[in-house]
Amino acid sequence: MLEENRPEVLRMEIESLSRNEEFARVVVSVFMARMNPTLEELDDVKTAVSEAVTNAVIHGYQGNGGIIYLEVEILKQELTVTVRDTGIGIPNIAQAMEPMFTTDPEGERSGMGFSFMEAFMDEVRVESEPDKGTVVTMKKKING
Repeated sequence: MLEENRPEVLRMEIESLSRNEEFARVVVSVFMARMNPTLEELDDVKTAVSEAVTNAVIHGYQGNGGIIYLEVEILKQELTVTVRDTGIGIPNIAQAMEPMFTTDPEGERSGMGFSFMEAFMDEVRVESEPDKGTVVTMKKKING
């Protein structure tokens, strides 16, 4: 029996491959189903997870492979999702979080990943250090 003030936690490591973005989304949505979320809350979280994992694949590892660490915590009605990579890091977090900013202007990226995360989650925190990686922590209250 879990204690009232102790979170339920899911930890997972996935390879930095584009195809694992959908897998991460589905795993998080199944795990959070026990919170009885609305379809809108479920879609919001899935979109935010998708953006965070895609950022790790495209920008963190630049397609060169690596491991993405996913941690999901449920404490009462608050969901916390942490996506971490040990890739190239972000030299200027404030600039990276600006809408339309992208380090891949020649590619298909819109530069809206962080904006989507902020729009769909209640709180988004980004920590990064060049050559050490990035940690994106997102929180959302689930009202169900």
